[in-house]
Amino acid sequence: MTVDGHVAAPQGFVFMPRTPPGSQSSLRAANRDRVLGVLRREGSLAQAEIARLTGLSPATVSNIVGELRESGDVDVRPAVSGGRRAVRVSLSRRSGVVIGLDFGHRHLRVAVGDLAHEVLAEDVVDIDVDHQAQEGIATAGRLVDDLLGRLAVDRADVVGVGMGLPGPIDAVTGAVGSSAILPGWVGVPAAAQMSERLGLPVRVDNDANLGALAELHWGAGQGVRDLAYLKASTGVGSGLVIDGRVHRGGAGTAGEIGHTTLDENGSVCRCGNRGCLETIVGTSVLLESLRTSHGPDLTVRGMIDRAVAGDAGCARVVSDAGRAIGNAAANLCNLLNPQMIVVGGDLAAAGETLLEPMRQVVHRFAVPAAVPTIVAGVLGERAEVLGALALVLREGEPIPR
Repeated sequence: MTVDGHVAAPQGFVFMPRTPPGSQSSLRAANRDRVLGVLRREGSLAQAEIARLTGLSPATVSNIVGELRESGDVDVRPAVSGGRRAVRVSLSRRSGVVIGLDFGHRHLRVAVGDLAHEVLAEDVVDIDVDHQAQEGIATAGRLVDDLLGRLAVDRADVVGVGMGLPGPIDAVTGAVGSSAILPGWVGVPAAAQMSERLGLPVRVDNDANLGALAELHWGAGQGVRDLAYLKASTGVGSGLVIDGRVHRGGAGTAGEIGHTTLDENGSVCRCGNRGCLETIVGTSVLLESLRTSHGPDLTVRGMIDRAVAGDAGCARVVSDAGRAIGNAAANLCNLLNPQMIVVGGDLAAAGETLLEPMRQVVHRFAVPAAVPTIVAGVLGERAEVLGALALVLREGEPIPR
């Protein structure tokens, strides 16, 4: 029987289209890529976790892992998961390495990690805050060369480079914005110039965004989908995570909480406005307020150590900073309603001396339903360089639900 010129199926049967030649091999390749992708994003996983995150059946995952093990693309080791014997899988060293660069106010930190999320080598050097971009790029190049040489890793094995700078990064041009703490980088297309020096693909982002990425995936924010990371140091920035993704805004300036106006008649900020949060709680401002009572040689570390130990003047200055940060953070909570605020940067080392006054102000000025958990970051001064590694390893996909 025909229907509209086509052969009709007998009742109770359904004609299935023929499988196009090569489609099975294409499906296997796609499934293989899904497994490799989730391992790159998550690091070491049990096979059951791979099945859950990829949506593939346990049998399919087991077959793919077996093939990848034979080809040397993954390492497999016995483990225990939920009290039961399991197999943990991670990408092998032959799959490549990634590089992270973190430019701070006075330091450059470089790390090399593998695709199993292990840091293989790391170094940090002091840099002058007034250095020019080309000097910083040259220094980074030397450090990268040294670390790769130390590890006997060929440049061809480098998957990519993540790089953090303390300032907004234009989402269209990739240029460093005018309010960056490092003046020698303003207007520089940082990713393109670093890529030219290293001969490798480079992604660049604001350092607070990288701190957010690191704490989200490996630190205090694990399991949280809406998070704000506040970096309180020479400047004050924030990295915003919304529904598992870093939110950068249309021009890449989302999260510039340090330029929240708290006193319209206050000191002039480097951004050109008056009374920004940064002009009140930047570490250089805090040290200046203690110069008369504590002398000109007091350092940020010394101020924090004394505050924690009970020095009245240092504790007052740090707690006042916590209240000011809390004021700006309360507005952020009312607008974005993060589940958690993670505080990083130099001032985070003050712990509760900083955090408790901050919590009090957030509770006072944020609507009750918007008050988040406020904690110190757990990754310390390495948060941003670990975030630079994560920028290559994990960025582009939300954290799994």
